[in-house]
Amino acid sequence: MFLFLVVALAVVVAAVTLAVVGGGENGPLPEAAPERLQDSLPPDRPVSRADVESLRFPLAARGYRMADVDDALGRLGAELAERDARIADLESALAGAQAAAHHVSMEKPAREDQQ
Repeated sequence: MFLFLVVALAVVVAAVTLAVVGGGENGPLPEAAPERLQDSLPPDRPVSRADVESLRFPLAARGYRMADVDDALGRLGAELAERDARIADLESALAGAQAAAHHVSMEKPAREDQQ
């Protein structure tokens, strides 16, 4: 039993040594290129729901690459703010048009009563 443990330990030490040294002619593995965001948000048109649903961030050592996530969130935040401003402008214009239409409809019966 003791002899078996010694042989097993020698095999493990040899395997670890080969893995660390690189196993001969090939040398150590080359540095892996850092992952980058492949399918970023489209720069030439507004972001759609499908763009957001298909957005996938590459993994980094501690989760996701913060720069990629910050860029995407900044872009989405700017577009949401732009859309909110546009909606507010349209709602204001609609309220003005409805008030003008209501004012015109109230003046029309008053004119008819005067004639």
